[in-house]
Amino acid sequence: MSEVILEEAPNIQEQFQVSSPALMVIFGASGDLANRKLLPAIYKLFQQRLLPHNFVILGYARSPLTDDEFRSRARSSVIAHADGDLQSSAWDVFATRLFYISGDYDDDEGFKRLRCRMKSLDKQWDIGGNRLFYLSTPPSVYEPIVACLGAAGLVEPTGGRSWTRIVIEKPFGSDLESAHKLNDHVLSVFEEDQVYRIDHYLGKETVQNVLVLRFANGIFEPIWNRNYVDNVQITVAESIGVEGRGGYYEKAGALRDMMQNHLMQLVSLTAMEPPIAFDAKAVRDQKVNLLQAIRPLQPEEVPKYVVRAQYEAGTAATQPIPAYLDENGVASDSTTETYVAWRLEIDNWRWQGVPFYLRTGKALPRKASEISVTFRSVPHLLFESTEGFDGAARQSADMAAPLNRDILSRNVLTMRIQPDEGITLKTLAKRPGPSVNLTPVNLEFTYGHSFGDPPDAYQRLLLDVVLGDSTLFTRRDEVELAWQRITQVLEGWYMQEEQVVSRDDPFLLPKYPAGTWGPEEAGNLLAREGQNWHAV
Repeated sequence: MSEVILEEAPNIQEQFQVSSPALMVIFGASGDLANRKLLPAIYKLFQQRLLPHNFVILGYARSPLTDDEFRSRARSSVIAHADGDLQSSAWDVFATRLFYISGDYDDDEGFKRLRCRMKSLDKQWDIGGNRLFYLSTPPSVYEPIVACLGAAGLVEPTGGRSWTRIVIEKPFGSDLESAHKLNDHVLSVFEEDQVYRIDHYLGKETVQNVLVLRFANGIFEPIWNRNYVDNVQITVAESIGVEGRGGYYEKAGALRDMMQNHLMQLVSLTAMEPPIAFDAKAVRDQKVNLLQAIRPLQPEEVPKYVVRAQYEAGTAATQPIPAYLDENGVASDSTTETYVAWRLEIDNWRWQGVPFYLRTGKALPRKASEISVTFRSVPHLLFESTEGFDGAARQSADMAAPLNRDILSRNVLTMRIQPDEGITLKTLAKRPGPSVNLTPVNLEFTYGHSFGDPPDAYQRLLLDVVLGDSTLFTRRDEVELAWQRITQVLEGWYMQEEQVVSRDDPFLLPKYPAGTWGPEEAGNLLAREGQNWHAV
């Protein structure tokens, strides 16, 4: 099997630069994220020879494990989460680069031991002082870890051309104030160009292809504006409930958990202006400009433009799901939202007057993420017959309202992020027969059919970190702008609840049965403007 690896590697290396030697420290190495995503992704990169022979991983967590126990766990994780693609010869080589040390996240003595182990491994493997820290931990320990790294002298370069970088997982704060405070703390120890705030959505092939679709194809960019686009819809749906994580979810909710990061990133990539180059500064500058242009909401406006709800008992993706209020760790009078729909507008020259409809929720009919750009209807539809719209049309719209001929005649470009990554363009065609009957048809491209299954997002993002490419990571001003818009919504909700409670009435969120596409109020958000949610 080792010969296969060596034969395949040159083809991969023709497309990608192999990274420099590095020592990667994974904080929280015994946890779920490290075992489901990070270790399998690093193994795949190593197997593809995108990492050098002296790339070493040192796990750090509270759990007491030996190096061999850590390697055994990592092997099981790769088998379970790397599509079973574990080649014995490749694993045997990779495993010799896995090490482990236990300690608390706020313990100076633990970080002194960490420093000694890092120094020893650096010398043993001739790494040259390059260090990468990955915070795969609960957000509550981000600050103590950063402080201890600084106090232990593990941030400053060790000389020459060595580098130090840190990757911080979401959620990065819980509102604008906490995000600002965390940024201040991190940047008191690290420089901004050392900090990689990760959102795994940006590593997905279809998300990256949004920019390619727009800026590498001459047929799209000229019509990517208010003159041709009627509306944009972005859906990030989960079919599961909170699944025993009610205690965590009570502090988060759909707005903080999904809207602040995933959906805001999708909005910025879909609507941003063309960057002057495809590099970190140019791309992130344009994303920041776009976030600044999102129209802010005053607290009293929030109920008009943002709908929130909780799921009730039902069945989603064939699985029975209890009501959110019946989940463990959830208060009986909880007002934490499991669903959010938001109509936002972007106040700039390109998008003025074009509504962006965002929705995300748990316990929906299926897991799916997609961006749908609906173009304006032709000025005058020459063909009167719409016989073919029934059936096929209803499958392309999540409709409670009667069929709207104008809506159904519009072209829709849909970028599917998951599952079945790909791009679909809905057009109109004549049905076979003597009469001119119109029906929607799809022009479709799927990644699996054209290129095979895309790699996991963490593979791309981890490789970018070790290469020092921060294009797909978020900058401080970007994070805080997104939180500013989210915090305005939170303030509107607080005001809404206070007004109800002041009248001695209990505040009740709208409900939707698990396995449905959300509450009636979300449909009304679009229906009052003659729109419908696209079926996902």
